[in-house]
Amino acid sequence: MAHQKYQSCIEACVQCATECERCADACLDEKDVKMMAACIRLDRDCATICRAAAGLMSRGSQFAADLCRLCAEVCEACGAECQKHAAMSHCKRCAEACKRCAEECSKMAGAMA
Repeated sequence: MAHQKYQSCIEACVQCATECERCADACLDEKDVKMMAACIRLDRDCATICRAAAGLMSRGSQFAADLCRLCAEVCEACGAECQKHAAMSHCKRCAEACKRCAEECSKMAGAMA
């Protein structure tokens, strides 16, 4: 059962996707939305790839390791952008979720390769 073997990474991906969606939505409500454009774009990209990585790991796909490597890279970029706006609680939570997910995905990509 592949999903049990990778459960902590799957959970980190699902949590990260959720926080990224919440962050993007909250960014749209900020006074200067244009200033948050990069954050919103990265949030959306990160949420998408995290869900995809969780799905591939859940079914033990042969491509899971490759996608997890890319997922870690996207999470790092998203987390770095959100960290710039850490005064906003939604960005702070997102940055933390991205950091955890990047760590889990990097570990899993190495283990799965």
